[in-house]
Amino acid sequence: MYEHLTTVRVRYAETDQMNIVYYGNYAQYFEVGRAECIRALGFTYKQMEEMGVRMPVVAMEAKFLRPAHYDDLITIKTILKSLPTQHEICFEHEVYNERKKLLTTGKVTLYFINTLTNKRMGMPADFLATLAPYFTIQ
Repeated sequence: MYEHLTTVRVRYAETDQMNIVYYGNYAQYFEVGRAECIRALGFTYKQMEEMGVRMPVVAMEAKFLRPAHYDDLITIKTILKSLPTQHEICFEHEVYNERKKLLTTGKVTLYFINTLTNKRMGMPADFLATLAPYFTIQ
């Protein structure tokens, strides 16, 4: 399993009239968590594209447990629970407030797509080699 933490301060524009983070903004928080998770492994989305790989989101789910508010410092935990073996990668997310209270959970599935053929492909070998040591073979 691989985990990464990213912190973000809630901006005023991300809240609604009730001073609560608008639910649609969690897709962006999850994206920030994924991008920084991949960056911590030594890759970026830009590098993946240069390697001939696109990673579109094909599914997303979220469960809202508690609200986040303007100026809160939230922590996005991004978790890879399993090593991808085919064309998809699943990131799980947990969003916490400064008091370590769980606010939101989510799961985002992306496909690895070959930029030339627009067909599904396996995870790039370099990315797989970097990620593999975090998982035990069972």
